[in-house]
Amino acid sequence: MVYDLIEFTKSILLVLTALLPIINPPGAAPIFLTYTQGSSDKERKAIAKRIAINSLFMLLGAMFIGTYLLKFFGISLAVVRVGGGLVVALAGWRLLDAEDHSAEQSQNQPAPKNNLKRAFFPLTFPFTIGPGSISVAITLGVALRSRGGIDALNLVGGVIGITLLCLIVYYCYRFANRLLDRLGETGITVFLRLSAFILLCIGVQIFWNGASELLRGLMTGV
Repeated sequence: MVYDLIEFTKSILLVLTALLPIINPPGAAPIFLTYTQGSSDKERKAIAKRIAINSLFMLLGAMFIGTYLLKFFGISLAVVRVGGGLVVALAGWRLLDAEDHSAEQSQNQPAPKNNLKRAFFPLTFPFTIGPGSISVAITLGVALRSRGGIDALNLVGGVIGITLLCLIVYYCYRFANRLLDRLGETGITVFLRLSAFILLCIGVQIFWNGASELLRGLMTGV
């Protein structure tokens, strides 16, 4: 019984330590602010809640049925990384290349409905839950079934770990403006550009990981 509880706790920690650095909610907070510009605090709260719920279902879906879906459509994880990496890199490039019209945007604020529509794309996918985190969640689902202890208990631990992770996402986005208020307008602009560049690099890295895996398979004939 004690051994099973230890494995249960390890399952929670395994999910958190594997996914938290990839998703990096504090690092994505500036991007969240950019796409919710013109929204009130109440509206940002609603959008952050929607993103957290979307992220929860996406990660749980990837963990429990991701492997079966990929097999059904005949898609490999490498191909998911290539396609997803391109999407993330393109999104990062658009943010990096975007002109700064903060004064204009403050005068012509987007309607809250338009911002709410962005809760899934691009704010949940690919900015919060990208191909990297999806592939890790799929791998975690396989790993949790093959760990020591009781499989069902390990999977419950995985669900709890993902739930805690989505709560972190919610609070980081919900209070993103407070996290960045001290930076000032210039600091926020610099931080946004830096975050966009890092996002571009992450997309290229994800693409390269998938492409190199495909090239190795092609060269070895596997």
